[in-house]
Amino acid sequence: MTFSLRSAQTVGVLAITQLIGWGTTFESIGVIGRKLAPDLGLANEIVFAGLSVMMMVSALLSPLTGRLLDRHGAARVMAAGSLFFAGGLILLASSTGILTYAASWIILGLGGAMVLSAPAYTAVVEREGINGKRTIAILMLFTGLSATIFWPLLSLSSDLFGWRTSLLMAAALHAFVCMPLYLFCLPKPIVYAKSDTTADLAPVPLTPGNRKLAFLLVAMTTAIASFVTFGLSPSLLEILHQSGASPEFALQLAAARGVLGISARGIDMLLGKRGNPFITSVAGLSFMLLAFACLLLLPASSFSLWIFIALYGFGSGILVVARALLPLALFSPREYGRQATRLAMPQNIANAAAPIVFTALIDRTGIMTALVFSIALASVALVSIIRLISLVRKAKARAELIPSQP
Repeated sequence: MTFSLRSAQTVGVLAITQLIGWGTTFESIGVIGRKLAPDLGLANEIVFAGLSVMMMVSALLSPLTGRLLDRHGAARVMAAGSLFFAGGLILLASSTGILTYAASWIILGLGGAMVLSAPAYTAVVEREGINGKRTIAILMLFTGLSATIFWPLLSLSSDLFGWRTSLLMAAALHAFVCMPLYLFCLPKPIVYAKSDTTADLAPVPLTPGNRKLAFLLVAMTTAIASFVTFGLSPSLLEILHQSGASPEFALQLAAARGVLGISARGIDMLLGKRGNPFITSVAGLSFMLLAFACLLLLPASSFSLWIFIALYGFGSGILVVARALLPLALFSPREYGRQATRLAMPQNIANAAAPIVFTALIDRTGIMTALVFSIALASVALVSIIRLISLVRKAKARAELIPSQP
């Protein structure tokens, strides 16, 4: 399958800006959180709660972002979001206590709603329409490396210049790199003629009632998948430790999980138009269910831990791609941005709450309870996506019968 220069330009701009966006905000606390905590006189839990504030603000702003994307286009919205990111990082760099620290994460949440994930995918769809699946998959392959790239960069810069200067440098990236890239380097969106209905043509001819049901099923599937993966990720090392892994082996397994996640995104990218986000969702949830069952039922051993991390890493990796592509498989290009940002609201709420819930569950009841809880949630998500597949197949079957009727 060919990959046009226009698509390459879109991926290049969005890959750079998404890497900077995730790497300097959400991922940054993993590096500098324990350095800034004593300087601000805050407990580590309070510092890391900034991520929950950011995700919750992004969730609440998602519907407004969808309307802004419809009205002004992704490039302008994301450029404005870069300014919020820059302002939030400047305030974070100058924080002196809990009030300014909390305010900075609220501002970063505003920026996240306007820049991260759904707005970037909307920018792709604006430029490629329904054919943007492969470009989104390629973009996600790059953005999955945000921690890999920015953790060592932030660690080095904070050691050399201090965490405050590192954050100011990150703010400059948003103001002087990301914002110009959005405004001047993205290809122009597709312009549809008024008589052209392509932008309003949905891939699946759903009735109004079934459209609402389909949205709810997608929202349930993606929010649950996000809740489980975001909840388990911060506690993965602890889960591996309690399952018998040494600290060194646990780190090795966690690193392998990241590689497997990126590999899963790469396979989805290679499938291109042959990829199917419905089947991908089923596969990803099935892999995760098998992973939890293996850790729960198999005797503790290096082999069982490798099986767990392989299934979990690959399953969670392809689910990330499926979450981005499911709206494009159901809704028209013109409404993609609105629907994707609506779906981002429950996902971001889940992301904000998940680490707190899973950490409390593991600390108070042990990993077995957390694994059973994860199996129950993943099962609900799997049933939801299977119900969605059935709904889509029936809608397509009805559409094929209509032209042949007298």
